[in-house]
Amino acid sequence: QVQLVESGGGLVQPGGSLRLSCAASGNIFSINTMGWYRQAPGKQRELVATITRGRTTNYADSVNGRFIISRDNAKNTVYLQMNSLKPDDTGVYYCNADQFASTYWGQGTQVTVSS
Repeated sequence: QVQLVESGGGLVQPGGSLRLSCAASGNIFSINTMGWYRQAPGKQRELVATITRGRTTNYADSVNGRFIISRDNAKNTVYLQMNSLKPDDTGVYYCNADQFASTYWGQGTQVTVSS
């Protein structure tokens, strides 16, 4: 009942910035928490940041102070502003949304940090 469409991934040099967007559609009124996860090659998928409808945020220690998650409820969109990017930030970034007992995922967008 919820579809997530991501955009904004790409190739960036270390120290650069990217802004990811995730637009939710469908039965969006039941969504509470949305977030971003990432998965690097050969590694487990990990939490990056989450945000509630009331804009309470939570960040992984590895990105805290560099990334900012935000939310525009009118546009049903969650954003991830990524600054001071490092090669270790490379991976596929997935948008996530919780609805009751269900969890929805976006298709993933590739972020590559390399010189």
